[in-house]
Amino acid sequence: MTGSDRMLEERVRARLAALEAQGLTRSLEEPAGLDLCSNDYLGFARHPRIRRRFADAAERLGAGATGSRLLRGHRAAFRSVERRFAAWKRVESALYFGSGWAANLGALSTFPTGDDVVFSDELNHASLIDGLRLSKARRVVFPHCDAEALERLVEREPCAGQRFIVTESLFSMDGDCAPLKRYATLRKRHGCALVVDEAHAVGVFGASGSGLIEEAGCEEDVFLSVNSAGKALGVSGAFVGGPEWAIRYLTQSARPFVFSTAPPPAVAEAIDEALALLDEDPQPRLLARRNAELLRRTLGLEGSDSPIVPVMVGGNREAVQAAERLRAAGFDVRAIRPPTVPDGTARLRISVNATISEAQIRAFGPRVRRVLEDLGSCETDS
Repeated sequence: MTGSDRMLEERVRARLAALEAQGLTRSLEEPAGLDLCSNDYLGFARHPRIRRRFADAAERLGAGATGSRLLRGHRAAFRSVERRFAAWKRVESALYFGSGWAANLGALSTFPTGDDVVFSDELNHASLIDGLRLSKARRVVFPHCDAEALERLVEREPCAGQRFIVTESLFSMDGDCAPLKRYATLRKRHGCALVVDEAHAVGVFGASGSGLIEEAGCEEDVFLSVNSAGKALGVSGAFVGGPEWAIRYLTQSARPFVFSTAPPPAVAEAIDEALALLDEDPQPRLLARRNAELLRRTLGLEGSDSPIVPVMVGGNREAVQAAERLRAAGFDVRAIRPPTVPDGTARLRISVNATISEAQIRAFGPRVRRVLEDLGSCETDS
């Protein structure tokens, strides 16, 4: 080992030790017990129809795409599900990416340019932040879900080019919803382009289940939406939806799309089956929201009826200990700590799905309270 090798090892070991001292080390653990932490809000990941469609498609189309979609990786299944998704989302066109991270990086590194200003919610997901870092636009962070503060910033900040507003619709760690109607009004008044990450809202909200944009009735005010297929839809990847000209440009210019091997074609057919299920039966998304309301009542919490229910703990080690005790009791809950959430706000990020019974929720709520009381923390306000 050379001196430079030792220096690198020492530096990394020091960083690992610092994470350990702060209670911020993570571990890889397989699922065990009742699912109260995944994003499988509708229980679609193990739905027999989706699994069967996936297996049949893999048998016909193979295990891999063998190249990027602009080379040999394209298949009719991708184009078919993109068209179906666009129609469901009520947009002109959609482009499928291998992950939500790739979709956000692709969209946000492609459209904003050096003369532009992007107004970004302070609690936006890391993929949105990194996408904006890759763009040349100037980023202005606005207070979480504060439409009045956002409008003051839009009016105050000089911009020689295009103004963008970037937000999640349903925030992944707090379970609260952006005021999309107010952003739509602001967008019209100031000529902004509104980009909305619907990752956790797709499949759960809206009359057809397409998300909070639909529920807010502001489809015409959104420039681009980013929509996960790996959460409520139970499969993987994500769609960017928007006007035909924007999606055509994204196909030509988004580096995560152009330079990535396409996902297995069978994934596209599995997503198509998930969309068919959503069209046929609204019950799973209604159950997910009903279960979330019941859990909030059981825990004495207020908030939206989103499936994401944060239980605040505060300390990093205390959050880990609470999660460990709940898992030992048969409830699969994980601790969320910085940098995923701000310092001092470590929490149990509980997510509720349609397959959980009322009896299981009523058993889980008191267990959470006992664990927090045992740890000397009774704070459960989100």
